[in-house]
Amino acid sequence: MTRRRKSPVEDIGRRARRLKRARDDPGASPLRGLGVFGMIGWSVAVPTVGGAFLGLWLDRRMPQDFQWTLALILGGVALGSFIAWAWASKEVKDNGSEHHDD
Repeated sequence: MTRRRKSPVEDIGRRARRLKRARDDPGASPLRGLGVFGMIGWSVAVPTVGGAFLGLWLDRRMPQDFQWTLALILGGVALGSFIAWAWASKEVKDNGSEHHDD
């Protein structure tokens, strides 16, 4: 089985399309990775710290047999993890649809 050799015109056209695509969509930079990492961290940290402060306030105002602080910290971690997971999976889906092969 022999492969058909591409003509120089086809080869130049393919290279030009590839260069245009690279110019139009330069891809992800290393700083974007740091931004994603920071966004995921803040997505977990903010609900966790918010739950801790709300729990401390509730422990002083409405004492119970259980500690509000611990319950709301765990709730904040769970909520933050869900937010981070949803955000990261959206990013992966968005970045996956941008890649084209020639």
